[in-house]
Amino acid sequence: MLLEILLAIVLLWDGYFFINYLLSLLKPYKTRRWAPFVSILIPAYNEGETIGESIKSALSQDYPDFEVIVIDDGSEDDTFEKATSLKDPRVRVFKKTHEGKARALNFGLSKAKGEIIVTTDADSILSPNALKSLVERFYSPEVVGVGGQVRVLGESFLEKAQDVEHLRIAMFRRAKELGDLSVAPGPLSAFRREALKQIGGFIESEVEDYATTKELKKLGKILYAPRARVYTRMPKTLPELWRQRKRWFLGDLKHLGGGLEKEIFFLLLGDFVALLDILVPVLLLLTGNFDLLLLFLSYEVLTLLIPTVVEGGSLLNALLFPVFLWFWALFYLFLHIYGYLRMLFGNLNGKI
Repeated sequence: MLLEILLAIVLLWDGYFFINYLLSLLKPYKTRRWAPFVSILIPAYNEGETIGESIKSALSQDYPDFEVIVIDDGSEDDTFEKATSLKDPRVRVFKKTHEGKARALNFGLSKAKGEIIVTTDADSILSPNALKSLVERFYSPEVVGVGGQVRVLGESFLEKAQDVEHLRIAMFRRAKELGDLSVAPGPLSAFRREALKQIGGFIESEVEDYATTKELKKLGKILYAPRARVYTRMPKTLPELWRQRKRWFLGDLKHLGGGLEKEIFFLLLGDFVALLDILVPVLLLLTGNFDLLLLFLSYEVLTLLIPTVVEGGSLLNALLFPVFLWFWALFYLFLHIYGYLRMLFGNLNGKI
């Protein structure tokens, strides 16, 4: 009986977001037709292999009036040479000493002419309508920022797992964050220039996108633009993935409120469900409850199959979703326990 109750908790949790996602597809969200001048900022550090493709995708935008500003943050490879080799009057390339992503963005902001500032990464590819889809979401003056949908390039298991993870994030954001985005992601976001100036520019942090989002929310709304997509490169090995996500999570913890406030409570609740995602299928298998195991697997596949069709993605990855789900539940549970211990012992400011 206890196992059935635990299974029901998992299905209800996933079902809540899945149903809200389906409902969100039926409701149009607010947009506005306008075309202000836009500055696309691309900070780059040792991105010689990818910077050219990133700039080309920015230049290929279906949008009438924009500039591309590349900020070489003291690269030690041929990033600057590759960037300057692309001759286009809309592109300006600057080189500065290496001081980190936030300072590179703020340097670009100081050179930008656009009313709207768009950020992307030097290892990312913008979809042709990304700029247009971001800008149209600034439907009123109270909207100070808009975040796009991030997807992952690559064919390895870890890269596919990360694309499934980001598709799941896209599902959650459309379901619950269309009008109140928790973080405007670094690989693709847009901001009102004046709003950024009011907060002193991009916030210097290990998680500058999350920190900047939180500051901007004091001035107005941050929205989600589902049709604005960017395809980015992510870690290919488990140690690289651990280092990246450790930096993200410990950085996020620094910006959460103390005590059982909404964000921390939601994190802990998510960790409890992650524990169930690990234990329930194993226990169903060990106890011979194959009917319930099939129900669990089929249900989880269904919750990703429809978003895959709507948002775009691999149907094979959707069919393998229970495998990816189990991997991510185990990975994040270990990561979060590590982060909570660091927070408990006051070591968040140590070496990340």
